[in-house]
Amino acid sequence: MSGKPKLTYFNGRGRMESIRWLLAAAGVEFCEEFLETKEQLLKLIKDGLLLFDQVPLVEMDGLKLVQTKAILNYIAGKYNLHGKDLKERARIDMYVDGTMDLMGMFLMYPFSPPEQKEAQLASILEKATTRYLPVYEKALKQHGQKFLVGNCLSWADVQLLEAILMLEEKKSDILSQFPQLQAFKERTSNIPTIKKFLQPGSPRKPPPDDAYVATVLKILS
Repeated sequence: MSGKPKLTYFNGRGRMESIRWLLAAAGVEFCEEFLETKEQLLKLIKDGLLLFDQVPLVEMDGLKLVQTKAILNYIAGKYNLHGKDLKERARIDMYVDGTMDLMGMFLMYPFSPPEQKEAQLASILEKATTRYLPVYEKALKQHGQKFLVGNCLSWADVQLLEAILMLEEKKSDILSQFPQLQAFKERTSNIPTIKKFLQPGSPRKPPPDDAYVATVLKILS
């Protein structure tokens, strides 16, 4: 496949959003095909495009990439967002895995029963402020650099900014106790490629609503 990477997923955030973020941060334009019916998904499976019969699917460089972390690893490696050596890569991977754990809770939140959502959101925010954000705050304070690893933008920074903005959608002052992360957010949000992605009309997706949840459930049923 040549030209722009092609992303196939539902028309919403889900597991594809971090992929959109990373491509955008790398300055890579992409096109998207949105799944709207179960028949579309079944056709992808029948045509052998989905190794494990599930999306996201990213077609680039002649590859049909599936599995979110594998896709992100490929993009990070291709666009020099995965550190300069194995030690930096290990540190980046640890930060990324932690952030993915946090964002994974947000991924499931829209699909929770209405009566559980208030308690679930409170739990997510509590874990964010006591388990996850302090780790990044401490790292930035200890080494006094602009980014998490090697003083150079990496996959870990892009993922962290995505998570911060998701948290702020639910609690606007969530960084009030984290001055290092406040400064980090300001710096990374103004990187030209990321700033462009944060503008209206970009491929960035809004928070999932009831219509998105219904579409996903219909297709996967």
